[in-house]
Amino acid sequence: MDGCLLPALHGHPPPGEKGEVGVRGRSGRSGKEGPPGSRGLQGRKGQKGQAGLPGAQCPRTYAAFSVGRSEGLHSADALQAVTFDTELVNLDGAFDLASGRFLCTAPGVYFLSLNVHTWNYKETYLHIMRNAHAAAVLYAQPSERSVMQAQSLLLPLAAGDAVWVRMFQRDRDNAIFGEHGDLYITFSGHLVKPDAEL
Repeated sequence: MDGCLLPALHGHPPPGEKGEVGVRGRSGRSGKEGPPGSRGLQGRKGQKGQAGLPGAQCPRTYAAFSVGRSEGLHSADALQAVTFDTELVNLDGAFDLASGRFLCTAPGVYFLSLNVHTWNYKETYLHIMRNAHAAAVLYAQPSERSVMQAQSLLLPLAAGDAVWVRMFQRDRDNAIFGEHGDLYITFSGHLVKPDAEL
């Protein structure tokens, strides 16, 4: 055909030669943290370890007293200390029988108890004292029958505190009964909880 170009052949030209590797680009930003995966299977139980060395033994603090009075007592003064003549328990000699006082050297909470026998037709009026302050009262009205009376309490004591029993006289004769051979009058106390363990 005159004046016409031949039609181009269909298809692509053959590939050229492979070029050189380019420079590595910068790392992209880290993606968001994904959700936690499911819990894995439980591993095997390990072997039992060796026993450790024994710990140091904790020091224990003890304090206790129990005293009695074999003779009865009538009030002679308005405020009179009850003294004792029988020592049942007296750790470290902390209770002085002559003065009727327990001197605290191991601070903490103490249990105290006082037991007496009333005297017929006489009033019984006693205080368990901590230093100069009455902590508890033991009281019985005059009666034709004598009975045993008791008082007990828990009391915190500091080092140097003194615990004793006071006979308190009012307008009536105040007395507690006693006789040789039997202990009708007893005063006891022991440390329940040292301060270091509170």
